[in-house]
Amino acid sequence: MGTGTAIAVDPFVASCTLTPRLEAVRSARDFARSTLQGWGLGALFDDVALVASELVTNALRHAIGASADGPGDRLCQVPAQPGRTHPADYRTPIRISLVHRSPQVVCAVSDPSSQGPVAREADFVAESGRGLHLVDSFSTSWGWHPLAGAGKVVWALFDATPEEPTAGRHRRAV
Repeated sequence: MGTGTAIAVDPFVASCTLTPRLEAVRSARDFARSTLQGWGLGALFDDVALVASELVTNALRHAIGASADGPGDRLCQVPAQPGRTHPADYRTPIRISLVHRSPQVVCAVSDPSSQGPVAREADFVAESGRGLHLVDSFSTSWGWHPLAGAGKVVWALFDATPEEPTAGRHRRAV
């Protein structure tokens, strides 16, 4: 009998590391779609995709050194460090994880910043600043936790029990 370490793989935990580029938001949505469909929870996709998009966008904008006033290609660039092969390789990558523990699904996005997200006062004329309000509206609850060493994880909880949304309103119970 051999002595080895058995690693259990949980089929209801899925993670994806995202390259800090504009395409990361689309990759996060694609990851959410395929994971939720694999779990038979495709009906949750719209809400989870919206929240995942907002959380990944915030990570790109605030944690990876974003520039909102320049061309799109500069959004995720970080100044080069001497001896580094990639401008962002000294940072913890952005990671999205989905965890299904019936009757809930958690969407979690980790990034290298230790600064917690701050919901701004809603300004419906501004081009940005409403993301965390959307996260709050489309999830059951949300929050964040610092990670050991550096970085944080921002999470959103979703009810995975099927229910019919009320016409003209989002799915969160008021």
